[in-house]
Amino acid sequence: MTATIEPRVEAEPATTRRVPRVIAVGVWTLLLVVWSDLRGIPNDPWGVLITLWLFTIAWNIEAPWRHHLGFLRDWTVPALLLAVYFYSRGWVDEFDITVHWTMPIDVDRWMFGGELPTTTLQQAWCGQPCTLDGPVRWYDSYFTTVYATHFVVGLTLAVVLWAKNRTEWLVWMRRYLGLNFAGLVIYIAYPMAPPWMASDEGYVESMERITSRGWGDLGLHRANVILNGVGNPVAAMPSLHAGTAMLVALYGIWRLRTAWRWLLLLYPLSMCVALVYFAEHYVVDELAGIVLAGLVMVGASAWERWRARRKPPAEPESDAGTEPDATPLAAG
Repeated sequence: MTATIEPRVEAEPATTRRVPRVIAVGVWTLLLVVWSDLRGIPNDPWGVLITLWLFTIAWNIEAPWRHHLGFLRDWTVPALLLAVYFYSRGWVDEFDITVHWTMPIDVDRWMFGGELPTTTLQQAWCGQPCTLDGPVRWYDSYFTTVYATHFVVGLTLAVVLWAKNRTEWLVWMRRYLGLNFAGLVIYIAYPMAPPWMASDEGYVESMERITSRGWGDLGLHRANVILNGVGNPVAAMPSLHAGTAMLVALYGIWRLRTAWRWLLLLYPLSMCVALVYFAEHYVVDELAGIVLAGLVMVGASAWERWRARRKPPAEPESDAGTEPDATPLAAG
């Protein structure tokens, strides 16, 4: 699968002048605001990718169209794989499956002295009774924003890497796709209900799904509409919200050299608190997602080292001086 998404080597496009860039990015921003107001913020993979592609065009508006169309060539296979993942996870609950309800409840209560963390957080922060339409506090807006980043952060990082260093783009995409498909396998093998659904069915005390509460004052209630209706409500184990946030943090800590890189761990920490507070996940789901992210990082690095050892020595250049078709894979 990896070899099929290797991009070709291209000459860097000419640098876009400041004024055309500012104008093009301004037009892109205006169109995004209008689209979000009329249709909602893009949160499906195709919508996010198209939005980001248009941004790369705006940012380098003076580059030739051959450069911009290279995005479609390089992203075709990853986009199809992501579509398979997103739509497959929505089909799983259409089959006759056994949903697991009590395991995460028992584990979370065991870890927290008999209390469910969601109940504790909603009683302390949401009020009694906790409702979606209740007064919005600053931390509601913060946690809703953190939650919503899940739909864009992985692909935004990928597009930035594609624009700056396509070999490094491959390194990230192996891990991002690997995490999503590993999560899909577990969803199929172990379908499990989230806290809000367990509350609706009477398995636990009353919990309110308040995911979009932080954006209520802005009229943006789409945070509860997961992937335009193709989400799987029983795909709670593992939490890929927590897993993706941890993958981003681990990747940044691995690749960056500044001492400040450890602050990236605040991202998965904030995501985990948001997921529990909003009754989207149990703590055990989050721990599973975090562990899965770590395993994907280790597994991808091991595969890259193994592939680098098997790679034959570089052949001497011929007199013709032909140019290679693809960039070499990073050894990680």
